[in-house]
Amino acid sequence: MAVTIRDVAHASGVHVSTVSRTFSAPHMVNAETRTRVLAVAERLGYRPNRAARSLTTGRTNNLGLIVADLANPFFPPLIKAAQAAARARDYHLFVADTDEDPAKEQELVLAFSKQVDGIVLCSPRSSNKALEKLVKTIPFVLVNRRLRGVTTVVMDVARGARTAMEHLAGLGHRRVALVSGPSGSWTSGEIRKAVTDRPGVETVVIGPNAPTEEGGVTVAGQVAASGVTAVLAYNDLVAIGLIEGLEELGVGVPGDISVIGIDGSITGRLYRPKLTTVAMPTADAGRMAVDLLITSMSAAAVLETHLVVRESTAPPKAPTSAPGRGGSGSPH
Repeated sequence: MAVTIRDVAHASGVHVSTVSRTFSAPHMVNAETRTRVLAVAERLGYRPNRAARSLTTGRTNNLGLIVADLANPFFPPLIKAAQAAARARDYHLFVADTDEDPAKEQELVLAFSKQVDGIVLCSPRSSNKALEKLVKTIPFVLVNRRLRGVTTVVMDVARGARTAMEHLAGLGHRRVALVSGPSGSWTSGEIRKAVTDRPGVETVVIGPNAPTEEGGVTVAGQVAASGVTAVLAYNDLVAIGLIEGLEELGVGVPGDISVIGIDGSITGRLYRPKLTTVAMPTADAGRMAVDLLITSMSAAAVLETHLVVRESTAPPKAPTSAPGRGGSGSPH
């Protein structure tokens, strides 16, 4: 026969209501008692009836996590960390992606709002106006997007982008392309603000672009013709696609043009040349977002990024008498 809450209460030496609170409101139970009850429940194989609990508490113990693109290697570490954080607090996590489509994003939020207690929305593409309307329907935590009055977890991509530009300037690059991301990306806007108008370095902005490998391949010709000696790409996928596109044009990386990505994904580490990148603390962001959502804390958390220097950056080539392969050291 199935183990009941009364069985757990009897074996633990506590009242049934204490067992109930242990699972529905653990912060209201003494730590020692809570540990004992959970240990007994585990030993007996007790699993709380979520449907019954939902009727009693009005909570589902389900959370929603919506990302821009599940195929992007930036998101899986965030998802796994968020899932582990949710499971540790006896929550289930429902995951979906929007295919970078703001309309799908809004549809998913409304669909999730009927079956979860809160939503973590990662790298949203919707406008501020649309998000302000959505956050009135259900508790929210935004990742990599700032919105007044809403709990946010932001990876400091602006600082990371500035560090990347300092690295390129230190190598001697004076004309750098920024291959930006999609127009609805808050992150892309932060990167652009951080690196443009930098003294001593001319920044050529190319975009908006699709945040995919194909997006990088597509702009390779434009980058090669721009006369830059280095590129900061919106993410690692774009950077890798750009390197592929440049090599098809006979432009070597880093021999002719240096390339830096942003993400710190495993893809950049495995690619050849190994990609210099701004590493983003995605797992930390996933854990923190879930914790803030469950505890209903108001916060504007900022997580540090750092530059990982690998093989795709080098000093610029010395100017030659036959420019045109993207490689003269300076436009001046």
